[in-house]
Amino acid sequence: MNKLLSAGFTRLKKDKVFWMSVLLMAGLGIYISISNYSFSQTYGQTVVLDSNIFSHILLVPIVFSVFCSLFIGTEYSDGTIRNKIVVGHTRRAIYLANLIVCTAANLIIFAAYEAAYLCVGIPLFGFFQSDIRTVLLFTLCAAGICLTVSSLLTLIAMLCHSKAITTVLCILGMIILLFTGTYIRSRLSQPETYSDYSYSVNGELVSEGEHPNPLYLRGNKRKVYEFLYDFLPSGQSVQCQEMSSEHPGILLLYSGIILIASSGAGLCIFRRKDIK
Repeated sequence: MNKLLSAGFTRLKKDKVFWMSVLLMAGLGIYISISNYSFSQTYGQTVVLDSNIFSHILLVPIVFSVFCSLFIGTEYSDGTIRNKIVVGHTRRAIYLANLIVCTAANLIIFAAYEAAYLCVGIPLFGFFQSDIRTVLLFTLCAAGICLTVSSLLTLIAMLCHSKAITTVLCILGMIILLFTGTYIRSRLSQPETYSDYSYSVNGELVSEGEHPNPLYLRGNKRKVYEFLYDFLPSGQSVQCQEMSSEHPGILLLYSGIILIASSGAGLCIFRRKDIK
């Protein structure tokens, strides 16, 4: 296991996609800080450091999907995984080593934005307006999302021989997941009723009173949507971006459940997988 991890991290240091991802996230952090400061100076509006500390959290899974699919897919295309099995490494050790390396890489990619944003943002906007414990708690939630996404992507990449198919599945899967999260958010944010309004018909003013919104979710259906919003990594990402969750501890719990379940499933299937 130690040899596999050493080889994995050595390869990671030389991986161009990894370093491009780190630079992309760092550049995004710097850009958002400067653009928000420029906006505040131009329009005279106050911008606080808190507002964009997690702005990248919805983009991160897409970047992760590109890196993980290519990093693990290359091991299949080069025959590295087969060779590792031939020389005596267990499938469990191979799977866990790739999971650990990809997770570490993804956390570094995530942290690159945070570090760049804070280095530029603190001198421009000052320190956090929110309680530091709240910021740290949501940072833990964001890290939990990174772990969960890494586990899901490793599951997909380790069970597919083709690097091209793996890349498509990983990217498409993350895009669908993100759209699902934003859709759930839009449904849950629907108002229960429409307020009073007036409009003109043939020159006559017509007034409409408050009436129910047919798109508002009620009863058990709303409870299901609320559960999925908290459970799915994409729903958690939206809540972290807005720092809006009333129970971030639950988000961490759900991340742990998905991490354990997906890693366990991946290990079980990979043990029985026919390696060509």
